[in-house]
Amino acid sequence: MDTPRNAHRNAQMPKPLMIDARSDAELIDASRAGDASAFEIIMRRNNRLLFRTARGVVPDDDEAQDVVQETYLRAFTNLHAFRSEAALSTWLARIAINTALTAQRAKGRIVQMEMPADEEAVPDDPSLEHVMAYRTPEDQSPEVMAERSEVRTLLQSAVETLPVMYRSVFILRAVEDMSVEETAYCLGVSNDVVKTRFLRARTMLRQSLAEQVQPYLQHTFSFAGARCDAVVQHVLGALHGRDMVRPH
Repeated sequence: MDTPRNAHRNAQMPKPLMIDARSDAELIDASRAGDASAFEIIMRRNNRLLFRTARGVVPDDDEAQDVVQETYLRAFTNLHAFRSEAALSTWLARIAINTALTAQRAKGRIVQMEMPADEEAVPDDPSLEHVMAYRTPEDQSPEVMAERSEVRTLLQSAVETLPVMYRSVFILRAVEDMSVEETAYCLGVSNDVVKTRFLRARTMLRQSLAEQVQPYLQHTFSFAGARCDAVVQHVLGALHGRDMVRPH
């Protein structure tokens, strides 16, 4: 029997990720047919990506969660428009960027996403782009990284100080490890603009700080547990209300 302490601890445990072997194409077909489980799997596979994508634009976690929920509703309502010109996750991230920008403008916030006149292109040097990319060392265990949570907190605060046009690129490239081409697709800019802004974001964060937090970067802006479940329940409820999901 669970003690009160254990019962409380179990209640706080995040819902485990659902394991489903279906491909994105199969999940899309099932979603178009109203399969609630397919909608849920898509969300649980992409929640962290979309949350981080939204945080590249909006100023706090609550607004990012709202953006994620609205992104899914927009995407699921327009699944017929998905033509596989990009991966499903990249398509969703692009919708999240646009949804986040719309939300900021609706609040009267000015979000600069255009290239400044003095923003010069970065030379087309593959080695430079390689240097700019972060990788988490494989020999770093979760336990070791957890012990350095203060470093992750420091990095997250530093990233949040970046202007949106640089923060959004940095999160997609460095945190989510998107390619230059994928990032350009999400933001609707050229590959050269992505490279330039990524370099400038790194410069703004200072090389010394970047070197300290390199092993812990992929654990910033986490999205799991209660927030993950809340997004799934909110979107599924809205889909039921629109008769887009078959009853059990």
